[in-house]
Amino acid sequence: MKKRNLPPLNALRLFETAAHTSSLSAAAKELGITHGAVSRQIKLLEEWLGQPLFERQGQRSVAAEHARAFAAEISAAFDIISDASTRFGKTQNTRVIRVNAQTTLAMHWLIPRLPAFHSRNPDVEVLVSISNSSEIKGLSGFDVLIRRDPLDKSEWRYFDKRPLFEEQLTLLASPKLLSRQPLAEPEDLSTHVFVTSNTRVGEWERWMKIARIEALRPLRFQRFEHNYISLQAVIDGVGVGIGGLPTLGHDVKEKRLQAPFPVEVKGSKYVALIAPDVDKSSALNLFLEWLEQEASK
Repeated sequence: MKKRNLPPLNALRLFETAAHTSSLSAAAKELGITHGAVSRQIKLLEEWLGQPLFERQGQRSVAAEHARAFAAEISAAFDIISDASTRFGKTQNTRVIRVNAQTTLAMHWLIPRLPAFHSRNPDVEVLVSISNSSEIKGLSGFDVLIRRDPLDKSEWRYFDKRPLFEEQLTLLASPKLLSRQPLAEPEDLSTHVFVTSNTRVGEWERWMKIARIEALRPLRFQRFEHNYISLQAVIDGVGVGIGGLPTLGHDVKEKRLQAPFPVEVKGSKYVALIAPDVDKSSALNLFLEWLEQEASK
C-alpha cells in the first residue's frame, strides 16, 4: 500500500470551514468552538505545510488565494469520504438503498423511474451502480441486485429472488429515422441498417422468424460490443434494432424510440436479488415493494 503523506486530519477539517468563512471568528462560531482552538489548529497545519494560509485584512484573518484553492480540493476529498461512508456504512438511521443493476436496465428502466420513488419517499436515498456480471464474485455491499435470469442456481441459491418482468422483444427505431425511411411492412427493412450487439446474439433472428422475413437481408449490419451502445445508436438514428419492452418503455413514451410493428417475441426475464445477510430495513422493504409495483405495470 502506498504510504500517504497526510497532515493532521482534525486541523484539515477546521481549516476547510475557516477557509470558506469570512474570518477565523466566523469559523469558530460555526463550529461551536473558541477562536483560540481554531487558531491553534490553523497554526499546526501551517507548520506542517511550511507556509501561511491566512492573511490579515484589517481586523480579520482571511484565507489567502492559494489556501482557498487548497480548501476546494480538501472539500472534494471530504465529499468522497462522506459518500463512501454512506454507501458502505450500516447504522440504525441509515435510509440508503444500494442497488446494482445491469447497464441497459439501469439506464433505460430503473433510473427514469427513480423520481417517482423519491417523490413518495423523500427521506430514502437510492444509490445506483452498474455491473453486467452474472457472477457473485466482486458484488458485495449491495442491498438489491437486478439481473437477467436464469442465473447459476448453485451460486445464487441463498438469495431471495423476486421476479420482476419478462421482456417482449420488438423492432425499434428513432422517429427521425422513420420519417426519412418509413416502414409500412416488415419487408421494407431491406433498405435499413440493422443495429446489433455482441451481447445479445440471436435476437434479430428470432424476431425475423416471427415476422416471417427470415430470408430478408438488410442494407448492412452495424455491430457494437454492448447492448447499451447499440440501443443508443438506434436512438441516434444509426439504424433499426431489436429491444425489449418494458425495459425501453420510457424511451417509447418520450418519443425517442418507436415500435413500427406489433410483432413481439419473448426476451429476457429480470429478477431482484437480495442477499441473505442484508438488513431488511423498512426503507429496503419500501423500495422492493415499489420495484415490484413498477415491474407489474
